[in-house]
Amino acid sequence: MSDLRDLYQDVILEHCKAPRNYREIPAADHKAEGFNPLCGDRFTVYLALDGDVIRDISFQGTGCAISKASASMMTQMLKGKTREEAEKLFGRFHDLVTGHAPASEEVELGKLAVFSGVSEFPVRVKCATLAWHTLQAALEGKQEAISTE
Repeated sequence: MSDLRDLYQDVILEHCKAPRNYREIPAADHKAEGFNPLCGDRFTVYLALDGDVIRDISFQGTGCAISKASASMMTQMLKGKTREEAEKLFGRFHDLVTGHAPASEEVELGKLAVFSGVSEFPVRVKCATLAWHTLQAALEGKQEAISTE
């Protein structure tokens, strides 16, 4: 189990150091800002939609290793997905990081399973889910910044 945790930690640190899709989308259809006052994480999520499909997704901002890695991996997982698929994936991810996901769901989450250990540290759940809540706000067209509080 220690080897698996080390691997998960390596994946999170690698995404933190070299986040994927870390850029602005100048012609974004939707964007939202999110803030976690507990640790100061702050992200903007950008979306370019083609009908109901997420054609492009990116983010910018600052945050801890968990929040930045989560945002990076979220953008990779959701590109090309529909709104409905994105919402379902967020629900599964939220279940995972809060400790409510069945073991079979970890397999369905693929690379996002690296966040399974977050459930052991409840204060870190907000770090892991900030980008996802911000995505949800962007999809809903909310103009005000969202907060994890």
